Amino acid sequence: MTASLTSQLPIVYVVDDDASVRESLSSLIRSAGMAVEVFASPFDFLAKDKLSDFACLVLDVRMPGLDGLALQERIAELGVEIPIIFITGHGDVPLAVRAMKAGAIDFLNKPFDDTDLLKAIAAALSRVSAAVNERNEQADLCQRFDALTPREKQIMFAVAQGKQNKAIAYDLSVTESTVKVHKHNVMSKMNLRSVAELTLAIQQLKSVGKKAPAG
Repeated sequence: MTASLTSQLPIVYVVDDDASVRESLSSLIRSAGMAVEVFASPFDFLAKDKLSDFACLVLDVRMPGLDGLALQERIAELGVEIPIIFITGHGDVPLAVRAMKAGAIDFLNKPFDDTDLLKAIAAALSRVSAAVNERNEQADLCQRFDALTPREKQIMFAVAQGKQNKAIAYDLSVTESTVKVHKHNVMSKMNLRSVAELTLAIQQLKSVGKKAPAG
């Protein structure tokens, strides 16, 4: 099981061993303009090869064989990131606490109001959308950084450290005017408007292992 961007249309996966629940939830979710795919057991869900990364999971807690909390743990072990909304006909505070601590979006007791479920789904998909946007922005930032010359990367890191042009020129054995030219190129190529934005970009780049080249 892996996550991949298979569709721009939000999709809600539903795992519940009760056929009537699957049918009613499927109808509700489709009426709200979202795609839905239902599974009769956690094993059926785990057997799915690829998941959309614009999706969330509505998951029953108590099911035979493998319960919802065990599926949540298995999904985490597989490294798949998908927000989960638990539903249950057995109100159980310790279970709810455990699920929420493990990252669940919500924990709804059956029978629940349709509006409450749709609100939880909207919150889950909003979180997914924000995460996808963040990954895309980070990938774009890394791509722009990789397009810099080694010297431009050195100067970018030096500027982020608060060094002045004269000090950078001394450290790199170049003229101050050369530093200014490289600095201008960095700001242009990285689409940055200020040193503050440059410093933030460096922090983001460091978080994914980017470093200034030696020399």
